[in-house]
Amino acid sequence: QVHLVESGGGLVQAGGSLKLSCAASGLTFSNRGMGWFRQAPGKEREFVARARTDGTPYYSDSVKGRFTISRDNAKSTVYLQMINLKPGGTGVYYCATKKRFTSSGGTVLSDYDYWGQGTQVTVSS
Repeated sequence: QVHLVESGGGLVQAGGSLKLSCAASGLTFSNRGMGWFRQAPGKEREFVARARTDGTPYYSDSVKGRFTISRDNAKSTVYLQMINLKPGGTGVYYCATKKRFTSSGGTVLSDYDYWGQGTQVTVSS
């Protein structure tokens, strides 16, 4: 049974930083790409970043240069370091495991099969 548990969310002022963690269990973590999504109040869940099995990252344009995704396969954990946070970054952040074979580049929800429960990030202005 696959479990993903996010942590590290909280309240931060605009311009501040947070580091999110997502611990995975019940799967061979090193074989799976991992992604981060966020969902702002009243909006759809959107892609933030993903890391391939070798750690190669890809980011949405809105976070490029400010967020860094990384993974530690020995700990079965993926991270999202966020700096220079903006009020628009408020929302619930979810990690997810990417399906082994997808036609997209890992930027859409349907590319992922298991999801964590999310961690709240609130950026105050």
